[in-house]
This record gives sequence, C-alpha cells and structure tokens, in this order.
Amino acid sequence: MLHTSDFDFELPADLIASHPLDKRDASRMLVVKGSRLEDKHIRDFLDYLQDGDVVVFNNSKVIPARFNASGHEITLHTSAGDKIWWGLCKKFNKIKIGEVLELDDGTQIKVLDKDDESGLKLEFLCDNVFEVLDKVGKMPLPPYMKREEETEDRERYQTVYAEPVGSMAAPTAGLHFTSELMEEIEARGAKVVKITLHVGAGTWLPVKTEDLSQHKMHSEWCCITPQQAEIINGAKRVIAVGTTSMRTLESAAIDNCNLSEDRRGSRVAPICRSTDIFITPGYNFKAVDVLLTNFHLPKSTLFMLVSAFAGLDEMKFAYEHAVKEKYRFFSYGDCCLLFKKGA
Repeated sequence: MLHTSDFDFELPADLIASHPLDKRDASRMLVVKGSRLEDKHIRDFLDYLQDGDVVVFNNSKVIPARFNASGHEITLHTSAGDKIWWGLCKKFNKIKIGEVLELDDGTQIKVLDKDDESGLKLEFLCDNVFEVLDKVGKMPLPPYMKREEETEDRERYQTVYAEPVGSMAAPTAGLHFTSELMEEIEARGAKVVKITLHVGAGTWLPVKTEDLSQHKMHSEWCCITPQQAEIINGAKRVIAVGTTSMRTLESAAIDNCNLSEDRRGSRVAPICRSTDIFITPGYNFKAVDVLLTNFHLPKSTLFMLVSAFAGLDEMKFAYEHAVKEKYRFFSYGDCCLLFKKGA
C-alpha cells in the first residue's frame, strides 16, 4: 500500500519558477516513455502528433480571486451560486458567521458559514461579483512564488484560449501554447477540443494524511458537451493537456461505464457536474493515452496522478533527471509529455 511519503522528492528551491519566460512557447519539454527520456521543447510537441489524435484543453478562465476584506486576505475557490463563493482565509476562525466584511472598493460580503476544510462561505452584496473582482482582486498566484501579483500576471497566468470564467488557479499546462501553436496542431491532422473544469481547491490543496485513502478531494465543476464527447470518442488517441483536462476526461469515462446502454468502443459520456476524482497508482485509465503536464509539487495529488499514469518509479527517475538538467518547476515552469505506462 502506498502512502503520501512515497511521493516525496528533493527539489532545490532555485528551480521553482517565480516568473514566466519571455515567450510562452520557449518552455522545455521532457518526454517520458517508460524509462526512456528525451529533452525537447514545447514546439516539439507537434512532432509527437498523429493523424486521428484529439488534443483536449481546459479552457477555464482564471478570476482575480484574491482580495482584502476588512483586513483579511481571502482567496475564492468554489462557486456556490451567482453571488455565493467559498473562500480560504488564514485567520478565518477570528471571523464570525453573520459578520459583514468590506472590500477595498466598499463592496460588502456577508459570512454565511464556516468550514475547517473550505474556509468561509461568502455572499457578495453587489450586482456582479466578477466586476468587483476585476477592480479589487489579484491573480491568485501560488504561495511558492513568494511574491505579489505583477502587471504581466494578468495576461501570462491565463491561457490564450481561456473563455468561461471560474478558476482560482490556472490550468498551467496550457500556458505554454500560443495561438499559432494551437493552429499548427490542427494543421498536423489532429483535432482540438476545449472542455472545462473550473480549477478550485481540489486541484492544489496539499495532502495532509499519510494514508491516501483518508484524503478528501474538494469538488470542482466540469463539462464536456455531447458534441465534444462525440469527437473524443472518435479519436485514435486522446492527448490531455493538463491534469485538469485528464480529471475531467476520466470522470466522463466513469460516467460512460455507468451508462446502461451498450457503450463499447466509446471513451467518454457527456458530463456537466462536479467531480472529486482522486487518481492514484492502481487506477485504470479509460480515456487518456498521452498527457502533457507541468512538473508538480512533492507529495501532491498531481504528482500522484502522473505517477499513476506513467509509473511511480518512472516519474521519480524523470524528476531526478529534470532536477539535474535544471528544468523549471511548477506553474510558470517547464512541462513534460507522458505516455501511459504499458501502452
């Protein structure tokens, strides 16, 4: 039985990327096929495409979800309605249910509930939450960057194809893609599908239990339309760009298996619901053949996911190589192209 400590590894602090590169498509890409490694660049991604491939992106747009309210820093992570959100706050125990807090522009929010895992349930007393956040909010950069938002983050901590608003963290594997690179994917004979998972606490909160079975993932809303499912089901291979795309696809694959009708030969069913799927070694992948993803934190649910897909020993070996070759880690870092173990 695997435990959280099995997914630990050494990472020098100077390899954590605190800023993006000058150009999106300048990132390096480590290709992992079992124990075979290749040092490439993101533009080499095109050379691994085949006719009949479907490349799946998460098009969720990051909101400026971090703001100050009556002296408290709050980061929204999950929508519970048009004007109701859950938000994390370091000193939330000092805030009372029913208390009204004030944002920098005078907008008020009311505390409806509290939860040790989810933080504060907040109601925005305004007409449009996103208009308020555009004025007073900051891009929710991960804590390991150890800096405040800068002007370029408004554009760079966002994919070029972002559309539906709702994420409190970027689907970072997509940050490497330019509009030109997206067009070239289709020119190479592959299809592009943009599905949605609004990134929330489930994707990035740390695992605090040594026993993996005791970790509870926060739910995140995701959607694959019937038309998108049809394209995905006709794929020769499915390439997921990012772990959020993979989690959506595999959630849709579970729904597909649960349908009573004969679904042999299909990968996914249309999906429009919340998912709390937690993928660890031993999971049987049903939808995804290839995964492009960034380098993830030690002992994180994301490193567990990539280890389930490509193999734990293989990923530890790949990460050791990445450290030796000074790849850049985490959200603004480089990426790796992973092929499913045993495929």
